[in-house]
Amino acid sequence: MAIELTPENKAFIKTHLVDRHHTNTLKWDALDDRFGNPDLLPLWVADMEFKTAQPVRDALVKRVEEGVFGYSYIPDSYKAAFIDWQRDRHGITVKPEWLRFDTGVVNSLYGLVNWLTEPGDPVLIFQPVYYPFANAVTDTGRKLISCNLLDTPQGWQVDYEALHKIITEDKPKLVIWCSPHNPVGRVWKPEELETILTPLVDNGIPVISDEIHEDFEIGEQPFTSVLDVADGRFRDGVIVVNAPSKTFNLATLLHSHVIIPNAAWRKDYDSFIKSIHQTEPSLLGVVAGEAAYRHGAAWLDQILDIIRYNDGQVRQILQQAPGIKLHPLEGTYLLYVDLGQYIPADKIRDFVQNHCHLAVDYGAWFSPQTPTFIRLNLATDPAIVARAANQIVTALQETVPAL
Repeated sequence: MAIELTPENKAFIKTHLVDRHHTNTLKWDALDDRFGNPDLLPLWVADMEFKTAQPVRDALVKRVEEGVFGYSYIPDSYKAAFIDWQRDRHGITVKPEWLRFDTGVVNSLYGLVNWLTEPGDPVLIFQPVYYPFANAVTDTGRKLISCNLLDTPQGWQVDYEALHKIITEDKPKLVIWCSPHNPVGRVWKPEELETILTPLVDNGIPVISDEIHEDFEIGEQPFTSVLDVADGRFRDGVIVVNAPSKTFNLATLLHSHVIIPNAAWRKDYDSFIKSIHQTEPSLLGVVAGEAAYRHGAAWLDQILDIIRYNDGQVRQILQQAPGIKLHPLEGTYLLYVDLGQYIPADKIRDFVQNHCHLAVDYGAWFSPQTPTFIRLNLATDPAIVARAANQIVTALQETVPAL
């Protein structure tokens, strides 16, 4: 991994980096409330310190200057921009009639769980995983089942034997899948996806695939959507949720996609979803998303360069503590770091906050099996990332005399 920023990268950072203090931002201004210390260096919430692409800002300003924010609909031009992006960026097939819209992926997960299952039904996730998956199951009164990922020398893997046992014995009514995987950073290979989907779809178990991180291809493995695995063989058994929000730093513009290829499912979904909420589309979210999909590729390429650089920085600095375990980052901008060789699980929070002076997402939030892990957000100022990594090393050197 190259540890150099190009002059173009440096110019991009200078132009786009924002100091977000005192802007009511959760990541920086809620530290006292969330962590009990306003002076921690935050690498937790999965958003960025970079302004979104200039064409997106221009489109928003133009629309705001019109001064009217009445009821609106999602135009065909938006759908075309999204479909073109999926095809051109990833080779993904999406048809306009498959598209439904919501105010965010997490909101969609709650709605889909309510639609596809009944209270008490078992719902399968693969931990460690983005913790709102578990919340969407337990908050709606469903039974949470996890097929825990295996942390192997070759990276995180699906436990296929455990999956088949769960299908047979627990009989899940629904699966929520994460691809690329947050927090372990895997971009799943097509053959892995086929092996996972085959027993699920063949047994009539619907699969929701959260693909919101699809555009963050950090390593060599290209992203494959469940929509196109095995030439689309599983389309009638899968639903994809994604959004422009993660890619282009647009989270609070509240606009996301629910992609349902199965015509019968779409009809049933349309009937159900209007019974639990009536949501108007986010006007500015649609404006921003269309501009991003049409004109945001060059901006995203710069962001990917910075994430790769930051990933390299962290690995280089943390080499000073060789017991820290890191797998290659294939996708997302989130690095899952295991401190367990040095710090026991019951001391992790104290070590990270009081010795490293960092605010992070803790591994215990993603799974009981990863209590010594922390998740670091790399989509930020390289100086922040270097400072955070150095603070970890310094704290370890002070805490672990043999290091």
